[in-house]
Amino acid sequence: MGRGVLASTRAFYPRRSLTAHQPHHIVGHLLTGPAPVDRLHRAAASPTRPDLLAMYEFDARRLQKLDVLRDSGVTPFPHNLRVSHTTAEVLALIGDRTDASLSADETEVTFAGRLMFKNEMGKVGFARLQDRTGRLQVFVRKNSLPEGVFNQVWKKLDTGDHVWVRGRMMRTRTGEATVRASELVLAAKCIANLPDKHKGATDPEFRNRHRYVDLFINPESRETFKLRSKVVRAVRDFFEARDFVEVETPILQVIPGGASARPFITHHNALDIDLYMRIAPELFLKRLVVGGME
Repeated sequence: MGRGVLASTRAFYPRRSLTAHQPHHIVGHLLTGPAPVDRLHRAAASPTRPDLLAMYEFDARRLQKLDVLRDSGVTPFPHNLRVSHTTAEVLALIGDRTDASLSADETEVTFAGRLMFKNEMGKVGFARLQDRTGRLQVFVRKNSLPEGVFNQVWKKLDTGDHVWVRGRMMRTRTGEATVRASELVLAAKCIANLPDKHKGATDPEFRNRHRYVDLFINPESRETFKLRSKVVRAVRDFFEARDFVEVETPILQVIPGGASARPFITHHNALDIDLYMRIAPELFLKRLVVGGME
């Protein structure tokens, strides 16, 4: 399976070598040059290769937008963006302040997130950006952005894109906490389709196979990860408070041991020996006891 994915990826992005004049960011490097939409369709139609369109759900329209962005001078994967706040911190700054109070405050904030919702209404629009701390609404007006940004960047954004925003805090007529964008930058272009915005990623098999999608679509999955981290930290703190010592044992071993299961085998080319993935750390823990780490 791994080789199939690698071969399919190479069919879409041919092998290239880095030079001093090319970007060193790996994603930016892979996507330097025209987006090979034609190669994608040829590879997808080839009977000797997996169906790339079905496997990765690449959207040809998104790839074409990537071409248009690059041709207009927009860098689709910049690496020098900095943020001053998370979405949760911006919401905390807004708090229960009124729009009049926020309008008098000239403080600008910068934040970034994944575009989860976009609504265009002529020369204005709304978007919701999501980062690891929550979601925040952004108000976009053509005349408030630098020249060309509204048509060259905003109009080309799709859900899933990562967007960087600079602006001032405000409230809409409905009272929703919002940032009025004075600058908007595409931080990373998403070329794959997101799950249906109404149904979401609900299929258990899909969620298990594409955990990264599940994480940004379903907030409860992120909370589960956070809870697990807290549990592991609590267990570690419990043992450290009682003078236990945390140690690491080898993952690959010359001799399989510790259980009767059949181990996975791999070959170490440099040493020209077979190694076994550990089943249990029992043997090395016993050696630690011999060494005085009771």
